[in-house]
Amino acid sequence: MLYSKPSLELFNTEFHGIAGQLKSYLLRITASVPDAEDIVQDTYVRAAEKLHGFRGESSLKTWIFTIASNIAKDNLRAQKRWVENVSDICREEAMGNPQFFGEAIHIRATSPHGAFEIREHIAFCFTCISKSLPLEQQLCIFLKEVYEFKVSETALILDTTEAMVKYYLHTARSKMIQIFDGRCSLINKEGICHQCSELNGIFNPKQKFQEELVKIEMARAAESVDKETLLNLRMKIVQELDPFESGASELQLHHLEHNRNVMEKYA
Repeated sequence: MLYSKPSLELFNTEFHGIAGQLKSYLLRITASVPDAEDIVQDTYVRAAEKLHGFRGESSLKTWIFTIASNIAKDNLRAQKRWVENVSDICREEAMGNPQFFGEAIHIRATSPHGAFEIREHIAFCFTCISKSLPLEQQLCIFLKEVYEFKVSETALILDTTEAMVKYYLHTARSKMIQIFDGRCSLINKEGICHQCSELNGIFNPKQKFQEELVKIEMARAAESVDKETLLNLRMKIVQELDPFESGASELQLHHLEHNRNVMEKYA
C-alpha cells in the first residue's frame, strides 16, 4: 500500500496528534526526560526538512517513528545496557540518599501528579527492566507490544526484516518473563523484589496494600494464568498510562531520573 505525500499542514497536524505518544515511547527507551524532549524536537525538524522525500511506503506515523528511533539509536548505542537487578542497586542508593527521599516526599505532598500508585510502579519497573535488553529487543517490545505497530511496520522502523522482528520479540519476551518471574513478589511468592509494597508504605502509610493489590488484574490473575499472559497484562498497564500526564507522573519521573543517574555510574 502506498500513501500519498502529505502537505506541510497535514504533516503538522499528524505530528502534533502523535507527539504525546512519541514522547512517551522515547522516554521509555531512553529513561531520560531531557533526551525524550530533545529527540521529539529533532524529529520534527528532521522530518519537516525531509518531507519532500516521503515516498509513501509507510504511514506518516510509521515514518515519523522511524526518524525518531534512528535518532534515539544513535544516542543509545553509546550507552551500556542496565543490569537486571537495577531495582536492587537503585534501592540501596536511595536508602543512603536523604535528599532523594526529601524531594520525593515533597512531590507527594504538593504535586497533583505526585501520587504513588502500584499500577504506575509496575509500568516504571517495566521501563527499567526493559533497558537490560539488547537495544533491538527493547525497541521491538515497545513498538510492537506497547505502541501496537504491526510486525511489518516495526521492521520498517528498525530497518530490518520481519523475521528478525519476530526473533527479537520472542527473545525479548522470554527474557522479560524470566526476569519478572524471579523478581516480582506481586505475582510470585518467591520473588525477591518488594518495592511496590515498601514504597506504598512510605507514600501511602494509611492505605492497605492488599486492598490496592486486588484492583490490579495482573495480581488477581497471578495464580491462574500462565507467565506469557502475565507479561501481556504488564504491557497492558504500560499501554494505558501516560508517563507524563498520569496522577503519579511527577513522582515516577523523579524515581526514573534517580535510577538513570545511578546506572550512569555503573557504565
